[in-house]
Amino acid sequence: MVSKYFNRLLLTAAALFVLAAKSYSQDKTIPKDLYIASTIPDSLKEDANSVVRYSMEDDNFIGPGKAEEHFHTIVTILNEKGNDEAEMVLKYNRKYSLVNSFEMRVYGADGTLIKKYHKSDMYDQLAVSNETMATDDRLLSISHTIATYPTTVEFIYDLDVRSLMDLGGWAYQGYEQSVQNAYYHISISSDAGFRYLNKNTNIKPQKTTADKIDSYSWKVANLKAFKHEPGSKGWRVLPAIYFAASDFEFYGVPGNISSWQNYGKWQQKLNEDVCTLSPERAEEIKKMTADIKTDKEKVKFLYEYMQHNVRYVSIQLGIGGWKPFPATFVDQKKYGDCKALSNYMSALLKAVNIPSCYAIINAGANMQPADPSFPYDPFNHIILCVPLKSDTTWLECTSQTQAFGKLGSFTENRYALLVTEDGGKLVKTPRSVDADNQFNSEVHITLDADGGAKAKVKILSTGDYRDDYLGLMYLKTDEQKSKVITMLNMKQPSVFDFKPSTDKDGVKEVDIDLEYDKFCDISAGGKQFYRPRVFDLWQSTFPVEEKRKSDYYFEVPMLKTCVTTIDLPAGFEIDALPTDQSLKFTYGTYDVKYVYDAAKNQVVSTTKFNLKNHVIPAAKYTEMQVYMDAIAKAQNKKLVIRRKA
Repeated sequence: MVSKYFNRLLLTAAALFVLAAKSYSQDKTIPKDLYIASTIPDSLKEDANSVVRYSMEDDNFIGPGKAEEHFHTIVTILNEKGNDEAEMVLKYNRKYSLVNSFEMRVYGADGTLIKKYHKSDMYDQLAVSNETMATDDRLLSISHTIATYPTTVEFIYDLDVRSLMDLGGWAYQGYEQSVQNAYYHISISSDAGFRYLNKNTNIKPQKTTADKIDSYSWKVANLKAFKHEPGSKGWRVLPAIYFAASDFEFYGVPGNISSWQNYGKWQQKLNEDVCTLSPERAEEIKKMTADIKTDKEKVKFLYEYMQHNVRYVSIQLGIGGWKPFPATFVDQKKYGDCKALSNYMSALLKAVNIPSCYAIINAGANMQPADPSFPYDPFNHIILCVPLKSDTTWLECTSQTQAFGKLGSFTENRYALLVTEDGGKLVKTPRSVDADNQFNSEVHITLDADGGAKAKVKILSTGDYRDDYLGLMYLKTDEQKSKVITMLNMKQPSVFDFKPSTDKDGVKEVDIDLEYDKFCDISAGGKQFYRPRVFDLWQSTFPVEEKRKSDYYFEVPMLKTCVTTIDLPAGFEIDALPTDQSLKFTYGTYDVKYVYDAAKNQVVSTTKFNLKNHVIPAAKYTEMQVYMDAIAKAQNKKLVIRRKA
């Protein structure tokens, strides 16, 4: 099962693997040297913050939705970067998932026991967050403060689970973590339709069968740590095995997940009695939209109506974690979570005879998508799909500010499970292009003879950039200033006046007035040297990695432009203009051009940066790194002005 130690459940010596089918109480057979830090092989210390000395998980699935699970893990922490190995958080529910027992032991470098914790020492709290207002789920948590390194921690605990949709998984190695030996065992009925999916690994289990019970056992050994490459995604590189069975029972509601269609049927049945407005309210919605000509315009009107009239509140009680609040409830109370708001939007459309599909998705920038070949439940969010005659429109119903028909990095470019009358259907959400995520700016700088300056900045943003500037609206003035200066890599101004303006048709405008007592970088011999801009259009550089193994992920493709006009002070003229630049790599371009108008005593620069693909293959990383370094050098070129003779 998935837990905090989903990626840390491991075993030790190969001899320990030869066990009877149902005899997994290995505590007495664990060699004592696994508690002693000096016995770790040198090869497993390299690039490692922690070393898993021994770990075993034994899962006994005793029926659909029911499991008994035993965990035993020993990890040696080598430095402070491994401190989270001395923490444990277990989610439970008093009705459907219990922590039967728990023990944590802490050992010194020589294997001496120095501290012991029990379940009664754990902190018990509701599993609430900024997003979740009420839930049945609770958390048991504990942590030990590491005083010296190395320190070894041991966890032994048992779970009793009575509600499962799928069977979780086993990720046996994390970043900068080595593994001496890892072991995982599952027992399950032979007719359960058990299946597993390997990701970034090709290990295979040993299988035995007795009394119509199948036992599967996996092991790995002596895995060296590998470093986290910046910009990589764990699901693309870290090894994991996912498990599923055909039938399940979740919060007392049975279902079948042997196919995506069957999973969708389960969700459709949950939704069937909550997806309609009252007849009176439906008639009101029809009258509201009677004069709107096209279905697309009606969808837009009702989407924006919903955004202005309801708000997001998460209440996850029982099966309510999967079953939406009734559309009538949301209509009356004016709140709901992602499920309830998507269901409500669907009900609004249903009132005007526009069909739509509740869509289940795994949300988050560059999150792991569902695998079409392996039906299970990797999802965490709900959106809405509206299959119009001319096109398909996707709606993010949770946000009160999202532009109509735009998903953004949170849910774009991955599979969603549409819940239709015929069951589930896995489809791909749209993928944005650079033009969907624009940052367009105009800057007018007026220099003074003493090296100071005043500047007016106008920014028009769409897509992910629009989200950034909408987010600033909720910050205090000082926080806005700090955030903008960091976002744009600006020199600290003496005066900062942030003025939000219009937000129309998915384009957010922001205006900023700036004053600088000292804007020039260097003043010498009658000359002044300037970076000829208020901010950099691109700030990132990347370390040299000669043997990059994983792809690099940006959040989205993007297009950025800036036109900067600089008025020179009276009595000054150009001494040197920065050189024009035109830089390219496989997935992007950077261009900057400078023009001096002597009559106006004015410099105008036009800069454009675009990134056409947000995923850069590992083989192209070095090309990107050189390209980004060249951009940084181009942006550091100086504008030099001098006093007229």
